[in-house]
Amino acid sequence: MKITVVGAGAVGASCAEYIAIKDFASEVVLLDIKEGFAEGKAMDLMQTASLNNFDTKITGTTNDYSKTANSSICVVTSGIPRKPGMTREELIGINAGIVKTVTSNLIEHSPNTILIIVSNPMDSMTYLVHKTTSLPKNRIIGMGGALDSARFKYRLAEALDAPISDVDGMVIGGHSDLGMVPLTSNATRNSIKVSEFLSSERLSKVKEDTKVGGATLTKLLGTSAWYAPGAAVSGIVQAIACDQKKMFPCSVLLEGEYGLNDLSIGVPVILGKNGIEEIVKIELSEADMQHLHQSAEGVKKTNSLLAL
Repeated sequence: MKITVVGAGAVGASCAEYIAIKDFASEVVLLDIKEGFAEGKAMDLMQTASLNNFDTKITGTTNDYSKTANSSICVVTSGIPRKPGMTREELIGINAGIVKTVTSNLIEHSPNTILIIVSNPMDSMTYLVHKTTSLPKNRIIGMGGALDSARFKYRLAEALDAPISDVDGMVIGGHSDLGMVPLTSNATRNSIKVSEFLSSERLSKVKEDTKVGGATLTKLLGTSAWYAPGAAVSGIVQAIACDQKKMFPCSVLLEGEYGLNDLSIGVPVILGKNGIEEIVKIELSEADMQHLHQSAEGVKKTNSLLAL
C-alpha cells in the first residue's frame, strides 16, 4: 500500500516516520515544494530503517505529483502558520488556495484515494475539500479530534496520577481553542467515570487545559507541535489501511447528524478500508450538545471567509 504525505515539515515528517515504523505500508511518499527538502527528509528517515526494524520504503519528491500516483491514502499538511500582521482572512485565503491546489493534484494522480486533512484551520479546510472536489464524503477526513482526544487523555491521566492506558476520553467539536468539546462526563478510568475520582473543579481544569493544548505547546516551543499530530495521523491512516474499524473523533461532513448540516466538524466515526464507515451517534448531555452547536457556529463563521 502506497501512502502520500504532502508537506515535509515537522508534522509531515513525523507522519511519515510513525507510519513507516508501524510497517503496514509498502511505501510512503513525502512531497514538498522546497527543492530537495522532502528528498533529504526521506533519506534521513530511511537511514533509521535498520535501526527501527521497518521495511517501509520512504521516498521524497519536489512538487512532482506523478510520484504520488495510485496512493491509497493521502495526507495534506500543507499551509502556512499565521504571521505577525497577517489577518485571519489572509491566512484562510492563502491556505485555502494551497489546499485546493494540492488536493486537485493528488486526486488527478490517485482518483480513488482517501484524503486526510491536517492543514489549518482544519475544519474549514476539510469543508473546502468537500466543496471543491468530487470525492464522496466518506473519503474526506479531518484529523483534529484524534489529536485533541490524545491531549485530553494526557491531561486526564495527569490529574488522576494514572497510566494513560487506564484512561479513555474523547473530544468532539471544532479543532480550535474555543471550539473543542472535551466530554468529561463520558470519560472513564477502566470503565469507571472519572467524576468518581476527580472533583468538578479539577475536571473543569482538565477541560480548559485540553482546549488550549496546542497554544500551550506553541508558547513553550515557539512553533506548533509535531510529535502528537504525527502520531494522530498515523493512527488514522493505520485504521483505514488495515481496515481496523476503529473509532476516532474526526472532522466529517454532517448532513443532519447531531442536528447539524453543511459543515465539517469533529464527531466520532468508525474508520476502515472505505475511510469513514459510519458516523456514530452518541448521547450527549444537554450542556455538551449546546457546546457542540456553539462550536459549529464558530466553524460556520470561519467557513464564511472561504471563497467558495
